Amino acid sequence: MAGGGGGGTGTGGRKYSCKTATETLEWIHGIIGFLARYRFFLDAHVVNFFKDRLWEAVDGEWMDCLRKEPVEKLLQIPSGVVQDHWPASLKDYVLTVRSLSLPRDQADIQEAFPGVRVAELNNVISQGMNRKKKHEIEVLAAVIGSIARRVGSNTVIDVGSGQGYLAQVLSFEQDLSVIAIDASSHHGSITDARAKRIEKYYAAKLCNSRLQNKGFSRPRTVTCQVLSPAMLKHVGSSLVQVDDLDKPIIIRGQADRKSVEETHGSKSLSSLKDNAKSSLVLAGLHACGDLSVTMLRTFMECDEVKAVISVGCCYNLLSEDDTMEADNQFGFPVSNGAKSASFKLGKNARDLACQSPDRWRTLGEAAGLHNFELHSFRASFQMVLFRYYPEITFKNPSIGRQGKAMRRQHNRRILELDADSADSAESFSQKNCSTWARNCLLNEPYSYPESSNEESHVVNRYSMFVKFCKSGLDRLELNDLQDIEYSSVWKETEEFSELVGPYWTLRAALGPILETLLLLDRLLYLQEQSNVLSEAVMVPLFDPVLSPRNVALIARKI
Repeated sequence: MAGGGGGGTGTGGRKYSCKTATETLEWIHGIIGFLARYRFFLDAHVVNFFKDRLWEAVDGEWMDCLRKEPVEKLLQIPSGVVQDHWPASLKDYVLTVRSLSLPRDQADIQEAFPGVRVAELNNVISQGMNRKKKHEIEVLAAVIGSIARRVGSNTVIDVGSGQGYLAQVLSFEQDLSVIAIDASSHHGSITDARAKRIEKYYAAKLCNSRLQNKGFSRPRTVTCQVLSPAMLKHVGSSLVQVDDLDKPIIIRGQADRKSVEETHGSKSLSSLKDNAKSSLVLAGLHACGDLSVTMLRTFMECDEVKAVISVGCCYNLLSEDDTMEADNQFGFPVSNGAKSASFKLGKNARDLACQSPDRWRTLGEAAGLHNFELHSFRASFQMVLFRYYPEITFKNPSIGRQGKAMRRQHNRRILELDADSADSAESFSQKNCSTWARNCLLNEPYSYPESSNEESHVVNRYSMFVKFCKSGLDRLELNDLQDIEYSSVWKETEEFSELVGPYWTLRAALGPILETLLLLDRLLYLQEQSNVLSEAVMVPLFDPVLSPRNVALIARKI
């Protein structure tokens, strides 16, 4: 496996690395020192852009410069791209963020894991996987198989297994014994049913080959909400040597755990240390929130877990605390070094760590405008809620995941229009692209503007805003009051709406550095206990455009 991850040149030309605990802690301090200067971005929420006049906290020279920039240039800011004519302080901000962030380009898998062969999955075992999931599992399964062989383990515990895609590939393609743990019993049922169908294919394949003596087994599924390392260790100790689990096991509490012990044996992991089968590997593909951290703690606390491969996700769901208590089991900070820095992220900053700069960079002008317009309309709608439904704003209302659905609809229409009339699409003016984005936002068919008259353009945008608000009220199950002055809110916010895009991109640029801080904290937690480690590294396993959360934290014991 390759060495301990790479860094960049931070403020003042300093080079950061994370090969040792000392270097990792220095990098963490560098990030925290930088973020402290931009606390106003971390604590903000773009829905409050107009209500709290968020743009006033940003350097006025930056906003004056960026409000004139083309959309595609703005969308490159989160990826660390600057323009020559920008103010020096703005360029320094963007470049420093990039230099303090972990490199995200996909690693050369052969170089990082010599001898690993990433094979394309067949149509039977990949059925139901989208392009992203198939890419992730092809790479990760090969890496897990390599590491399991290296540590002499034949058993993998797939933590947060979902519908069992990874577990099934590990079982049928990597010939590993797999325990698939997920909190959803529905997922467990799907995993079992899917595995039975796949097993028929592999059984037939073996019968028609010279590999009749080669065995394989379906993943064993466990429904269990993993709340602590002790719970994860318990599941492993009860089930690691059980080979006849035809039905999914559901563990909801102490009584269920006792039942598992009585039915399948209660040998502790420590009593299995002399048995090669007791050597375990913990794996998690996008284990949400604290679950990834629980995996690391289990790895360190359980002698029989010889390796861990963790790809984190959903940082917004992390628990957080800044105390120095010895039994602190929060998701951030987890390392002693990060705890000593006494730096608190907060919910908005954890949300921001989930941004996907590589995806935003690939958006075209129309899709970018559509994204900014969604944020502008949502922030204006927040003004309506603040004035007419003040009790609602204290609950941080969400109007659903319609933003993602709208973007998907919008992108499909871009492709359709490109196919029908590429030349016409190329010749759209920025105004026409914006009109198109608005129509897609409200699920209306696109039509070419009959007039480029500015007054008509403004009236159309106001009409779209009103429809957006009414839709939002309906989603929140609020009555549309007769005295709502939509025009008053519109007039107040419209003149600043062109600042939404610059503000959003400047704030989104902090996403990679925040994710880097969270990952470095986890790496440092392992490095602080280096007396039991052979190595701990971070490797970007996936294409970041396909899979934004692409960094795997991989550790092995001596």
